[in-house]
Amino acid sequence: MYAAVPTLLTALFLAGADGPKTAKDALQPFNVLVGSWRGSGVPEGTKDERAAGAWSQTDEWVWRFKDQDAWLAGAFDKGKHFTKGELRYTPDKDRPRFTLTLTAADKSTATFVGVLSDKDKVLALTRTDGPAGEEQRVVFNLLHHNRHLYRFETRPAGTTVAFEKKWQVGATKEGVPFADVPKGPECIVSGGLGTMKVSHKGKDYYVCCSGCRDEFKENPDKYVAEYEAKKK
Repeated sequence: MYAAVPTLLTALFLAGADGPKTAKDALQPFNVLVGSWRGSGVPEGTKDERAAGAWSQTDEWVWRFKDQDAWLAGAFDKGKHFTKGELRYTPDKDRPRFTLTLTAADKSTATFVGVLSDKDKVLALTRTDGPAGEEQRVVFNLLHHNRHLYRFETRPAGTTVAFEKKWQVGATKEGVPFADVPKGPECIVSGGLGTMKVSHKGKDYYVCCSGCRDEFKENPDKYVAEYEAKKK
């Protein structure tokens, strides 16, 4: 059976001793995000302020591909602060680094850069284009294959005081009981948990999302060859 939450070290080992060879290799730890999630958002504040400001949203993450590039695209339906996002691998000389670009309802964007802690499954990203005088960051906690949290924090620029949380979204996987262990076929494109059947030359394979389905349809022979080689 296939485990849907590979560690960063496992992903690096599979990619080779010199680190990830491709963006898809580097982004393997985030396969856990692929799918649809029920999100519950809450601002910081008093009990009454938190209750009054709470909201619900639906998040969906899928793989996207273009030529040799790959990234994860997120859509946040009814999100209070952002409507969509892109998580990309942006290589650094020392260790894998990731860039998250978030888009607000007014089409403005915010760019965050950071690294993933393999031990804690925490992706902490600091904003590179934020307002003067304030440091902003987004922190993802990949708690469980059916559960993750992300929060927005700030602190005065140029200081080392603790970040102050402004809001947080807790997300649970739609249609999947929390206690379930993810098992099933492997996505022939991303290596994640396959949930959608695709066919090629009379044989059935599986993909994890619409992005991988479309990529497979564009390059079926490539992915079948890679899949068969890996099985050997």
